[in-house]
Amino acid sequence: MVGFGGTGAATTLLWAYVAQGIGYGLTAAAQPGPYQAYLVSQALQRGWRKSLHVALAPLISDGPIVVLALLLLTRMPDGWDRAMYLVGGCFVLYLAWGAYRAWRDFDADRLGADPELAGRNVLRAGLMNALSPGPYLFWGLVTGPVLLSAWKVAPRHAVGFIAGFYGAMVAALAALIVVFSTARRFGPRVTRAMLGVSALLLLGFGLSQIWQGVM
Repeated sequence: MVGFGGTGAATTLLWAYVAQGIGYGLTAAAQPGPYQAYLVSQALQRGWRKSLHVALAPLISDGPIVVLALLLLTRMPDGWDRAMYLVGGCFVLYLAWGAYRAWRDFDADRLGADPELAGRNVLRAGLMNALSPGPYLFWGLVTGPVLLSAWKVAPRHAVGFIAGFYGAMVAALAALIVVFSTARRFGPRVTRAMLGVSALLLLGFGLSQIWQGVM
């Protein structure tokens, strides 16, 4: 078996899969969705130092998602995706309510308080990701076939693809948090306004998921 430092052709193919993973990871992070809106909400409320860890939520939730998407997606009975939309939409609405309360009761002097919420915020973000049909469809229809193809060539190629994907996605999500947390420097009015926008985005994403589930 050829190692990471093996032949030039094998190394080139490995880095090709890594590059594919990076490209797909950046694409996944750039897609507007409830998780991204939640990151923005947390960045505005708590600042980047106390929100940066929320970007790691996909590393917690995506393991089972990838396995289920690859093994079970094509075997699921009709209607499973509708149920996922409904459950995920309700959870996103719950998060939208939390963002709305933060906007309603906005207090610039308390921004970033309650450090005990850090762990719960990661779990909430991971749960929201796990309850959304988007990651399942993305892995089942887009990146899943690439991952299987890489595995058939050599397991290390699949590892390279995964590393590139999650390395790029987490880095992009962290950058998103840092960018929006800088809005706090423009004063409490701007921060509160953007917090309200993030609550509206979460509300919209939640209602959209429920609508797709119903229809």
